[in-house]
Amino acid sequence: MSPDARPRLRNILILLRNLTFAALLHALILGIIILARSPANVRGKLGIPAFLDKSGPADILKTTKAGVKVKFAASSSAVTINPHANVFNRPKSAVVPHDDYLGPRPHVDTEADLKLLVEECRGTYAGLEKMRNVHACLTFLSEGGERYFHLPPPADRASAQDPHNAEYANADGHANTLPHYEPYAAPNKTSRGTCPGPIIPYHTYWTGPATWRLEIFVKSYLYTQNLACSQLNIWLDADNIPGAVEKMLTKDALFARFLPLVERGDVVLRTWKFPSRIPLPAGQDHTDGLGYYKAPQRKNVKGELIVADGIVEDASGQQWLVLTPKQMTFLPQAVSDAVRFVVLHLHGGAYFDMDVLLLRDMRPLLLPREHAFAERWAAHSHPGDYNTAVLSLSANSSLSSYLLRGGVRMGVNFHPRVVGRMAWKDGRDGELLMLETAVFDPLWTEFNWDREGRCTVPCLRDYGAAFKGKVGSVKDEWESYDPPVETEHEPTRVGLRRRGANPPTAPEPEPTDSFAATSAEEAELRRAGAIGEYVVSEDKFPANNRTLENFYRGSWSYHVHNQWLKHPEPSSWMAVIEHAHDGFFAGQRVNPYGERWRGPALMPYNYWPEYV
Repeated sequence: MSPDARPRLRNILILLRNLTFAALLHALILGIIILARSPANVRGKLGIPAFLDKSGPADILKTTKAGVKVKFAASSSAVTINPHANVFNRPKSAVVPHDDYLGPRPHVDTEADLKLLVEECRGTYAGLEKMRNVHACLTFLSEGGERYFHLPPPADRASAQDPHNAEYANADGHANTLPHYEPYAAPNKTSRGTCPGPIIPYHTYWTGPATWRLEIFVKSYLYTQNLACSQLNIWLDADNIPGAVEKMLTKDALFARFLPLVERGDVVLRTWKFPSRIPLPAGQDHTDGLGYYKAPQRKNVKGELIVADGIVEDASGQQWLVLTPKQMTFLPQAVSDAVRFVVLHLHGGAYFDMDVLLLRDMRPLLLPREHAFAERWAAHSHPGDYNTAVLSLSANSSLSSYLLRGGVRMGVNFHPRVVGRMAWKDGRDGELLMLETAVFDPLWTEFNWDREGRCTVPCLRDYGAAFKGKVGSVKDEWESYDPPVETEHEPTRVGLRRRGANPPTAPEPEPTDSFAATSAEEAELRRAGAIGEYVVSEDKFPANNRTLENFYRGSWSYHVHNQWLKHPEPSSWMAVIEHAHDGFFAGQRVNPYGERWRGPALMPYNYWPEYV
């Protein structure tokens, strides 16, 4: 062999050796993957399978002093269960709930007398004699429906109007092309039904992946609203999260439970991007009294003319509110404040912060011709101190244009109290009705220590109280209930058994992500003895007499107020709401209007590991 051929042969041998080692390594890795995927070897690795060996793998069920440690498939870490007191065997309530406490849903054309609601709960404009008596306002809202609800004469009803002239772009479900509204058809698994009147849009804003806050808001909407006659638009921030809608539709595990409702048309995900220009209605002065430019301006290459500060008129005569790149804001709170005014100006209807839970049908408040309203900021007496967590405006109106342009001129500052003071100063606050806290946020006045008269039912004094479920954790919550009720659980009503004293409890772990347990997992836990007979004396969160009918009855909503980091403890007021929702969507309970859920299957709320 020549000297030149020897290095070439050596290189070939080294290459063959490396290829052989690579093939062996690949075969080894492939074998491990196949072995790991084999059902016979999965037990105890990915959670509780449908069938365990009789003894149960040690890394799935492990008995400790605190209880039985369990690894669920959907949980990232092990969860400790007290076999005699856990979410799988705890009674939902110690009393029988009266779910249909609101009676039949108001007629589709029912309107609320908004000015009467203001006067009965506020008093005179200057005196505010009733403003701080939230209990009296709630009593009126709960018992005075015959006074503030009315059905207009047939010719004046919303259902009798021409859809072509509707305020909303899709009021008839057919882009306002029908000669009249269709007859009512109830929702079913595949259709949201048809409304014999205008379909009212509801709006909310969200950024980031779905969480429990989004879930409970959407479920409260589905639980209370007239679904054939409303549509929920969730505006997702695509300025900060490009492709936000696509991500939530295809990659969000929690939102996946609502995809059938997206397909049915109840929920619409919409892209929010801060607009560079916003159309203004024709035939109105949009200069806030400053007047249009008197000297003629030059048209730009598009044929547009600057007619006033921040206002451009195009070749067709349409005027636009123009925002410069420096004016557009992308700070989360500032965006949230601005979204509601922009969206309602363009589309009308009602806007709700995501931490507002709906308790009653909003339609009667939104049907009147003049339906512009917001809420008072706690019990502050200034006529410009608005809160816009709930806000209703007519689309493309003089008021919506004024509020929008005013916020832009103030540096894109849409904080409700800033915008409200502006409207008051300009004498336009009377066009935006200010409803008292009892209507949308009944705890706020109590929280600020401004309440006069009796406390509400329940009597909560801070926003964290609704999340507490331990016995005695909420003091005097029934002090205004008449007749008084027992605040402790009543074991005899649901056949609970007492056994032994309360065992020592381990420190509660830090909150973690929620998870769902499959029916197969629950069945296996019962077979293995991890879920045993319920013993009330071992339960830190025993069932009690809280029911949804006594949760600020009369109020249209409850504002959670940014309690983003709290999880609802079992048996808390929030848990009561969850159980009502779960029972309704499972077809086991009715909603407050006595209606059954006829829509697609909807997953129940997940479990919080620290409370299992």
